[in-house]
Parts: sequence; C-alpha cells; structure tokens
Amino acid sequence: MIKRYTLPEMGTAWSEQARFEHMLAVEIAVCRVQVRRGMVPAAALAAIEERARVDVDRIAEIEATTDHDVIAFVSQVAETVGPEGRYLHLGLTSSDVVDTALALQLRSVGQRLLDDADALVLACVARARQEATTVMMGRTHSVHAEPTTFGLKCAGWAFEVARGRQRLAVATAEIATGKISGPVGTYSHLGPDIEAEVLADLGLRVDPVSTQIVQRDRHAAFLAAIAILGGTLERMATEVRNLQHTEIAEVMEPFKTGQKGSSAMPHKRNPILSERIAGLARLLRGYAQTGFENQPLWHERDISHSSAERVILPDATILLDYMLAKTAGLVERLVVRPDRMRENIERGLGLHASSRVLLVLVEQGGLSREDAYAIVQRNALRAADQRVALRSLLDADPDVAAHVPAAALDACFDDSIVLRHVAEVIARLDPIEAAARARLSDAGLLASGHGHGHTHPHGEGSAHGAG
Repeated sequence: MIKRYTLPEMGTAWSEQARFEHMLAVEIAVCRVQVRRGMVPAAALAAIEERARVDVDRIAEIEATTDHDVIAFVSQVAETVGPEGRYLHLGLTSSDVVDTALALQLRSVGQRLLDDADALVLACVARARQEATTVMMGRTHSVHAEPTTFGLKCAGWAFEVARGRQRLAVATAEIATGKISGPVGTYSHLGPDIEAEVLADLGLRVDPVSTQIVQRDRHAAFLAAIAILGGTLERMATEVRNLQHTEIAEVMEPFKTGQKGSSAMPHKRNPILSERIAGLARLLRGYAQTGFENQPLWHERDISHSSAERVILPDATILLDYMLAKTAGLVERLVVRPDRMRENIERGLGLHASSRVLLVLVEQGGLSREDAYAIVQRNALRAADQRVALRSLLDADPDVAAHVPAAALDACFDDSIVLRHVAEVIARLDPIEAAARARLSDAGLLASGHGHGHTHPHGEGSAHGAG
C-alpha cells in the first residue's frame, strides 16, 4: 500500500524484514522440537538461536540467482549461522514455513484491527451518549420520515462496528492456522507429533488435513470480514457526506485552521475524509473478491494465489487499519449542528406527523384505515405543494374536526412522544462498551485523552489532503 494510507506500525508489520523474521521464528521452532527428539544436536540449536539473522538485501541478492525467495532466505540465514546452518529447514517444504509464518503475521495484524475496531466502537458509543437527545429528521428514500436523534444514529454505527469486529475476530482465530506436514500434507518427512508440538509452541492451530498449503477458505473469510467492516465504515462516511450537503448542513467534517477545500472556490468545505473512506472501501471489496478466487487451487496446490496474496493481504489490512483510525477521529470531532437540524424539521411543515394523525383518526375517530389514509394524504400533499403547515390544513378540514378533537391533534405534533424510548435504546450500548473497554484495557491500549475520553490505540497518522 502507498505511504499515504499506511500508518507506521501496520506498515512495519508488513515489511520484508517482518516477513522473514516470522519465517525464521518458524524455522527455529521446528529446530527446537527436533532437538527435543534427538534429531538435531542441541549445540546446533544454540548456534542458530545465537547467530541467525535476517538480511533482506542479501536475500534479494541470492534470489536474483535462485529465483526462489524461500531458498534464498534459508541460504542467507545459514550464512549467518555457519556450519550449524545445515540444520535449518531440515525436513521442511517451503510452504510449511511460508504458510505458518503468514499465519503468525495475520494473527498479529488481525489483533491490531480488532483493537482498532474496539476504539471505533468506543468513539461511536461516546458520541451516541453525547447526542442522545439531539433531535433531527429521519429520512427514508432521502425524504423526511419521522424524527430521530443523532445519538440513535451513532448508536446504530456502534453496534454495526461491533458486529463487524466479531466477524473479524472469528476470521482472525481461524487464520491463525499453520502446517508442518510436508510436500503434499502426508508428513513424509516430519510426523504429525512434530507439527502439533511446533504449532503449539507458536500458539497456532493445526490444519487437520492440509495439502502442501493451508487451504485458502480461511484467507477468503478473513478478507471478507475486512470488506464487510469496510462497508460499515463506508455507510457511516456516506451518511456524513449526505448530511453535509449544503441543502441539509446538519453535520460537518472538522476543518482545521489553514485547510482549504478548493483551489478555485474559497468557500468550499468538502467532506474529503468521508469521501476517502468511501473510495477505499471499494478496494477492500476488490481484495475480498481476489481472496475468493484464490480458493480453487489445482490439485494439492499451485501458486496462482501467492502473487495475489503478496498484494491483497498487506493492502487490505493496512487500509482497514487506516480507515478505522480515520473514522474514529471523524466521529470524535464531527461538527454537529442541532439548530440546523431543528430548522430542517420545521421546513418539513409538520408532514412527519402524518402517521400519528392517521392512527388518531383510526383509533379515536373510528374511521377505517383507508378513509383515514385518504384524508391525511390529501392534506399532506396539499401542504407540500402549497408550502403550508399540515396542521393548519387539518384544522380547516371538516372531516378531521368531525372525528378528533384539537387536543388529540396537538399530541400528534409533539415529537417528544415519538422519542420517548430513546434512552432505553441508548442503554443497550452498555454491554458492547464494557466489552470494548475491557479488551483495550487488558491490552494496555485504553488511554484517556481528548474528545470523549479515549484516544485511538495506535494513533491516526497524518490527515493528508484531498483523496
């Protein structure tokens, strides 16, 4: 992934140095188990643990001749060890090392993404509580429906992120699966007992029936979980973009001193961060599609998946890390405009009360639903066309006056009745907030700071310009 969208820690996790260090960790883990079984001299293991080093430049130099990065890696590390280096890679095939090392990498970056998601859950929960009573118009089909609160909107975001985190947690647990089963998974060189012990030492699951590789359904599920969580971030970003429309203007992205929105139009204050998040979510879906296509490999394996995974796995995790951090910052610093929300409700001419008027005509007026609907719709369409308040037309309609008293109509236009259960819904956030806080606290990542009482566990990086 380009530097623009790469936060430093995640970028380091996917460096060539990190990849080969994980491979070395697998090689050493195998060697340790072999020593326990008397297959490798203890002195050789001591030499390997003491002297083995990864030199990325030297690996590249050797690979220029071998055209095989694992062989180049083993040769380079053996050079640093000396004669005892001959015990490296004993009984292993390349994929034993590559796939098991990849499982270690993916487990690590997956945990980072889970921490990111917890931080975003907390940001959404905090904003939901802060804006619980900030009344705004709810919209369906982009048309005024009934009032809601911005806090309820943020609460919905919190739960969706939490669900996405759960999917990712399952996928991350599954992706932490390795294999030391040899060329086609038959344990022709090293037995299942060695595999079980090596993977236990590494904290990985054993693939119960591998071929030369760990099968790619796990990787597809991991990428799918990433793409779905990215879709949640896009939904949030799209809502901000819509609400920042000039004609709506109910929320606005933060706009720092010195920031500029257009080279030609000084008045522009554009939702560039939300647009960026929406655009990057498209990439995540593309990476997931490639992950799906990596599943049907030929026979016991081919390497058509390998080249694609060198791109999609780092890029997908790097991007989601960036997007989660940026979305958390967006939620925390989003400018909310309650006065504009109220103004937009008033511009709706009271049409949002039509459903309540319908119910009153049926329940108190004794009308059939069809007759009541016709009365309300007739007045509502006229109110919209003539730009007059619905209430005034209802007061003047003899069909309404004949069936319901004025006091009953007054109650229909009291928005507090519609929002009487908001506090109960907001309280449903308690369990997911407590769970996220506990996980981040256990990981030592929960920090008090600006905004709503926490900071992103890994920082946010620079904002960058448009796009």
